[in-house]
Amino acid sequence: MAISERDTTRTLFGHPIGLTNLFGVELWERFSFYGMLTILGYYLYYSVTDGGLGLPQSTATGIVGAYGGLVYLSTVLGGWIADRVLGMERTVFYGGVIVMLGHIALAVLPGLAGVGIGLVFVALGSGALKANASSLLGTLYAKGDPRCDGGFTLFYLGINLGAFIGPLITGVLQTRIGFHFGFGAAAIGMALGLIQYVVFRRNLGEHGRDVPNPLPRSAVGKAIGVLVAVAVVIGAAVALKAVTLANLSQVTTGVIVVASVAYFAVMLRSPKVTDTERVRLRAFIPLFVANAVFWSLFQQIFTVLAVYSDERMNWSIFGWTAPSNWIGSIEPIWIIALSPVFALLWTQWGNSAPTTPRKFAYGVIGMGLAFLCFVPLAGVDAVPALAVLLILGVFAVSELLLSPIGLSVTTKLAPDAFRAQMMALYFFSVGLGTSMSGVLAGYYDTDSEALYFGVLGGVAVAAGVVVFAIAPWISRQMEGVH
Repeated sequence: MAISERDTTRTLFGHPIGLTNLFGVELWERFSFYGMLTILGYYLYYSVTDGGLGLPQSTATGIVGAYGGLVYLSTVLGGWIADRVLGMERTVFYGGVIVMLGHIALAVLPGLAGVGIGLVFVALGSGALKANASSLLGTLYAKGDPRCDGGFTLFYLGINLGAFIGPLITGVLQTRIGFHFGFGAAAIGMALGLIQYVVFRRNLGEHGRDVPNPLPRSAVGKAIGVLVAVAVVIGAAVALKAVTLANLSQVTTGVIVVASVAYFAVMLRSPKVTDTERVRLRAFIPLFVANAVFWSLFQQIFTVLAVYSDERMNWSIFGWTAPSNWIGSIEPIWIIALSPVFALLWTQWGNSAPTTPRKFAYGVIGMGLAFLCFVPLAGVDAVPALAVLLILGVFAVSELLLSPIGLSVTTKLAPDAFRAQMMALYFFSVGLGTSMSGVLAGYYDTDSEALYFGVLGGVAVAAGVVVFAIAPWISRQMEGVH
């Protein structure tokens, strides 16, 4: 038996051994990503004397939201490269290298030049890595394998271990030494992820090494031409000030909406998509919308709640004041504690578990209820960190009901010719919600907190109820996918 075959038939805790490799690389990528993201807003709006760039606070939160959206928008490029050029496995590796270079740029280059160069590299690299790591994990399980949801929940545990540790380390470095040392720690984290990925690469065997829809030589020139044209359009929009730092989140939201509609149209009309796959794609549309609603609230951890943490919360712990960016580490604590429980539940229940559409409905409703929990705190002068910790526990339960399940169902509903690109489309919905979190942050005001959290929470609950009501129809359209 060949080494690759032996390794890919081995299991760990009942799951394919390749899960451990993807678990590790995603852990370190999220360590670097969230470690950087939770100090990015402060770096942008803190005064120059405090080590920041002195931008207006609303502009800073808008940039953070737009940047998160652009990361997920770039997954389409990563998915296309995997499907047409490199295959998923190699795209994951090269994406990680580009992420590391981006964090190095943030660490060593001063001012907005460092921010611009660093964020472009991190966005492109994360887009390539995220779409393909999740899709690659999906290839380790056969369609209909009841272990799949449990495997993705364990994978999600790795994501949140990184999301927990990253802000803790970068926050201490930022407050004790400076922002650039925090960005440097993010670069080191990604380097560690790449090392473990290479060392244990054989665990994946031949999974993800094939290129499912190879780009013919005759189309290379056209592809390069399209990339150049896109770069020229972006450059012209910036030069003509159609895109500015102040409106970046709104522009990003609009671009993702247009790109999402176009992507659905391309896949639904493609001759490479079978009739059954086309029906499943239609079932994905309401899940796409529900996911965007969820993330438009959840990602405010890095926009509105970052400001809330800095200005409204009491971070005193036994006489020591913790860094305000530790807000990014609270929710992952809950995920780490609850992920094994949810993984066990989905694995044990198998096909008796709630259907995917109903899991989505519960997740969106839970997210709305979490926002409503902030309403009674609107009149509190210094909100205790413990109160926010409990609310973020509701965030975590909602996330576990929706996010790993969304990754899992996307791999199940994906047409064979668009496996990686289908995952990119899923991340479009995350990107749409993330960029919307930047748009919505512009309406946040400490004088109208009850209205802000109350309206958004109520809208999310209503959206979740709608998804619950149409869940049976969605399940029928999923053509046998649970």
